[in-house]
Amino acid sequence: MKLAGKTAIVTGGGRDIGAAAAKKLAAEGANVALSYFESSKGADAVVADITAAGGKAIAVQADLNVQAGVDKLVSATIDTFGGVDVLVNNAGGLVARKTMAEMDLAHWNTVMTLNLTSTFMMIKACLEHMSKGVIVNLASQAGRDGGGPGSLAYATSKGAVMTMTRGLAKEVGPDVRVNALCPGMIDTDFHNIHTPDAGRRGFEANAPMKRQGHVDDAANLIVFLATDDSAFMTGTNIDLNGGMLFS
Repeated sequence: MKLAGKTAIVTGGGRDIGAAAAKKLAAEGANVALSYFESSKGADAVVADITAAGGKAIAVQADLNVQAGVDKLVSATIDTFGGVDVLVNNAGGLVARKTMAEMDLAHWNTVMTLNLTSTFMMIKACLEHMSKGVIVNLASQAGRDGGGPGSLAYATSKGAVMTMTRGLAKEVGPDVRVNALCPGMIDTDFHNIHTPDAGRRGFEANAPMKRQGHVDDAANLIVFLATDDSAFMTGTNIDLNGGMLFS
């Protein structure tokens, strides 16, 4: 129970990596507040699983693209659990694959807000309540290599999250640590929606690990970064891609 007495916020905690992380953080003793955007079905199921295992969790509907949604999530967490010790910025997405020629300013701004500005707003809101703590950002392998076809805006936003992670670590240390994951091909709805099956099979054939990543692979790393097991790590962007990219 490495997080006993702590409170964690997991944005986008109703499915995939966010859901797995929420449950693993709770298993380490953390109270968990998770956000969802539209359907509460997945988030409610995560809360039920955590509660059944003896933990404490709440699900909060919040649009993290706007300040009011961010404030709603943080306020609900404070009101229920009394503080914030761990922030996992998991919410985000590609939205759609568009090349520079196909992209308009509205799409660019949507992707930047979803992945970068929402992360900024969540961090700023939580730091007001975090005298000591941990921030874990979800970047991407796309932030390292520019991403696949049509993911220019997404890759740029995730590259910016990586730079934010480095810069913020310098500002808020030593009391708050800031690290990020750079996941590659993880078996999630993200790739179900945006990646052709042939691309996923090609990854499996070429990756040294010969498989796609599992959400638990990412969640285990999030828990490691959230606990004192990583006490001397801050400002890092950790690759999690089965050996497809070395940085």
